[in-house]
Order: sequence, then structure tokens, then C-alpha cells
Amino acid sequence: MTLHELKSVLRQHPDSAPRFILPDGDPIPAHFHITEVGHVAKRFIDCGGTLHDTKDTCLLQTYVADDVDHRLDAETFGRILDLGKAVLPGDNLDVEVEYDCCVTAQYPIREAHFAGEYLDFQLEAKHTDCLAKEKCGIESGCATSGCC
Repeated sequence: MTLHELKSVLRQHPDSAPRFILPDGDPIPAHFHITEVGHVAKRFIDCGGTLHDTKDTCLLQTYVADDVDHRLDAETFGRILDLGKAVLPGDNLDVEVEYDCCVTAQYPIREAHFAGEYLDFQLEAKHTDCLAKEKCGIESGCATSGCC
């Protein structure tokens, strides 16, 4: 989901309670805060020596505090996203949600749907991969070159 799409859904349901649903079906606790709106650009070299640039993203950091009475509504969520204009190059960025439960992980938002009082955002899992399989010998089942 892009930032533009996210803002549009929030505007359509300003009084709803946003809820992030993790890939396993569990929600992030309802008293989460959005503590950061960030622009992430990643440039890296893989184990085979190839340079890569990933698509820039908007990263929303969630934080679950002790104030269990805190509830973020869609209108306030939208205002927080508007603060991101200072660091984001535009609204066409894909959005990912960062959540810390035992480990910190980032989840792209796959879709949104309105469910009663809730505006549910389904998160999807991200996975690592070797980008130089042919150089590492992974396609044949063994990594003999030692690059990975």
C-alpha cells in the first residue's frame, strides 16, 4: 500500500480505530503509538559483488507503551502522516510498519478494510533471500564458493 492510499483510507474513515494485523493474524496491541514517520532508502552490495538499490519506502515505527488507555483514531493518524512531509519525497512510497515484539521487524501493508469500528491494515511478512545464488552455488544445493 502506498502512502497516498493509506492517507486516502484514513480520510474516508476519520473516526475509526486503526488496527494493524500481523501476518499470523494477531493484532498489534490497540494502545500502540506511531512514534516515527521515516523515509528509508537502501543501497547495498550482495555477497556476489553486485550493487543494488531498493525502492524507497515510508517506515512507520509503532511503539506499545504502558498507557493502555491510549487509542489512536484515523484522523490523528493522518495528521501524524502529514508531519512526514518534512522527510518524505512524496506520497507514492510503499508503507511498512515497524513493530517490536521480542525482535524488531518491518511489515509491508498489504491491504486495508473497514470492519465495524476498526480500520484493519493487514501486514505481510518480509523474507530474506540470496541475490547471488548462481555465484554462491545455492541453486545446486551447496554453497562451495564461500561467498555466503
